[in-house]
Amino acid sequence: MRLAAARLPLLLTALAAVLASVYFKVPPLLSLAAFLLIALATAMAPRQPRNGRRFSGGARPRILWPDTGMKAVAQSLPHPTFILDTGGIVRFANAAASQAFAQARAGDALSMTIRSPRLREALRLAAAGQETTFEFRERSGAELVYVVSVRHVHHAAASGPFILVLFEDVTERQAIARMRADFVANASHELRTPLAAVSAIIDTLRGAAKDDPVAQDRFLAIMHEQAERMRRLLDDLLSLSRLEMRAHQRPSTQVDLGQVLRRVVDGMKPLAADLGVAISLDAEGEPLMVLGDEDELHQVFENLIENGLKYGSSGERLEVAMKRIPSAAGGLVVASVTDFGPGISKEHLPRLTERFYRVDVASSREKQGTGLGLAIVKHILTRHRARLDIDSTLGRGATFRVSLAAAEAGPEAQPPSGGQVGAQEPAEV
Repeated sequence: MRLAAARLPLLLTALAAVLASVYFKVPPLLSLAAFLLIALATAMAPRQPRNGRRFSGGARPRILWPDTGMKAVAQSLPHPTFILDTGGIVRFANAAASQAFAQARAGDALSMTIRSPRLREALRLAAAGQETTFEFRERSGAELVYVVSVRHVHHAAASGPFILVLFEDVTERQAIARMRADFVANASHELRTPLAAVSAIIDTLRGAAKDDPVAQDRFLAIMHEQAERMRRLLDDLLSLSRLEMRAHQRPSTQVDLGQVLRRVVDGMKPLAADLGVAISLDAEGEPLMVLGDEDELHQVFENLIENGLKYGSSGERLEVAMKRIPSAAGGLVVASVTDFGPGISKEHLPRLTERFYRVDVASSREKQGTGLGLAIVKHILTRHRARLDIDSTLGRGATFRVSLAAAEAGPEAQPPSGGQVGAQEPAEV
């Protein structure tokens, strides 16, 4: 069989031996001996497979990297998914994983780029054949919450098992659950007082004031006031809930912040006139573009200016200013609201943007405050990756300062705080 397979080379060798004997006077016996030697060597040579590779007993080679089928399955998953070897080295990352964890690349150890003791332990258990599920929080900018599933995957042609790591984003699901719990707790606490007042008035109108028109008019006015208080509270709670569910989605629309401030100031002039406060706006003439949601930014400055008018009215003036600060990263647009009222004591600053936190509860409720205005401001600015700072001195008023990345800086530009609301944050007082 080997001689038959090598018949063409042997035929050429025989022809060469004949030509050597005829033209070069080589002895025929020597030419014949050389030909027989070559034929013998050909017959005894080991047979090679047609593709040139040797398989022992027909076995296929063992793969070290995920094959096309495994990659296709991982790529089809909507959640960030990694395929690792048993040493924890990334062998493949699907498109969702590359977007969510850009620092984790093929060839790197996943536990070195996503630092979590629980992930390291889960990879160790997966290499031993155990499956693990745990919760992981990513704190880059807005906090993201993942449920991580780690399990080993066998492949018939692989030299060893692979490890599948799947990150399921449950941020929105947990935000909804937290929103429901907070709503029940906060709403039940804040609604108890107006509901009790309305209930007492109804009993009075049915009894002692049943035939007293003057008392009925007075009690109906109180009922209307308490109903309005409940409506404002519910509106603010629903606004907070919507913001929390979208906290990790940064707006990408270009907005002229100067136009937003002009509209807010114009809308607040009637309230300023009623309170005897002179309100002024100092803004650059050219458009100052930022990336944001126009309605939400309008709400931010409406809350800040309304707070300044109500709680700083004793200073009789309110100054709103805006300017652009150039920087290597593309620049910031800074807007400030300054009142000249009583100011805020330093010990209250760390908690001022908490829900329902008030420095003076009686004053806040007297001015129809819900205790949620600056909590809404905080959540909106967190979604915009912006910064909120406050400068306040007792007896000299307070300045609320909002810093947003200029639109020309692109969506990756960040305020100096790294996208977080400042440590010294104001609240509705």
